[in-house]
Amino acid sequence: MSFLKSFPPPSSEDGLRQQQPDTEAVLDGKGLGTGTLYIAESRLSWLDGSGLGFSLDYPTISLHAVSRDLNAYPQEHLYVMVNARFGEVKETPMAEGEEDEDSDEDIEPIAEFRFVPSDKSALEALFAAMCECQALHPDPEDEDSDDYDGEEYDVEAHDGMEIDAAPTVAGQFEDADVDH
Repeated sequence: MSFLKSFPPPSSEDGLRQQQPDTEAVLDGKGLGTGTLYIAESRLSWLDGSGLGFSLDYPTISLHAVSRDLNAYPQEHLYVMVNARFGEVKETPMAEGEEDEDSDEDIEPIAEFRFVPSDKSALEALFAAMCECQALHPDPEDEDSDDYDGEEYDVEAHDGMEIDAAPTVAGQFEDADVDH
């Protein structure tokens, strides 16, 4: 694939948190090969044995999770959803006079990476390292992320809601009948 580049692997100077050799990379269902996954504070990288690979900046990563659903994918893996497009994009030509009602111009491109380590016991450590590194790169478009400065969040100051500060009594809601 054309987006694979040659670059040196992240090191401890880059804040390397986790390194997992013998990890298969899959992009949108297409296998890229087996290589080493690097989780560093600055980026997530994968390199195959020849030194070709890719790096993902944390602000482009919208979701990461450990997937154990063998119906969704035949092996347990680290799932990473990225707000970017990789590889070739195929444009479908429109007939003359035809309007594109389902225009994709407003839709952000999404790519799905699956990292399948040969050692499945490493998945939890890979996920934990991703969580730690992702937290170092808060989403600049997330309005709520700027409001927290280590102090208690004051709902009244931000949302204009009144809060009943009366403490709840143990068992207070246990006898409520719920009709759903």
